[in-house]
Amino acid sequence: MSNSQASSTPIEIDVQSVKSLMDSETEFLLLDCREVSEHEHCRIEGSQLIPMNETPDRVAEIEAHSSKPIVVHCHHGGRSMQVVNWLRANGFPQAQNMVGGIEAWSCEVDPSVPRY
Repeated sequence: MSNSQASSTPIEIDVQSVKSLMDSETEFLLLDCREVSEHEHCRIEGSQLIPMNETPDRVAEIEAHSSKPIVVHCHHGGRSMQVVNWLRANGFPQAQNMVGGIEAWSCEVDPSVPRY
């Protein structure tokens, strides 16, 4: 993928589009940047947990996805936007923030995911 294509990746993605990615079996990383206790309470199946404050130290775990889509989520979307901005500044041009976080996911896509 060229830089112009990568840089044109929107910084945000809605939960319905994330669900469509999952349903299409598109290869992408769903990164949960919440805390361990939040992840234990509820999670989106298939997500990988790397809490926001651990991202710089654990970036090697997601290095294989540097040229692939990465969707980051948290509870409502604030922390994940910070992580997306950091990822994009550090070589992950296709990182996207899932708007509304796991709260929106629970309300709009999968009500079996507990809300908190």
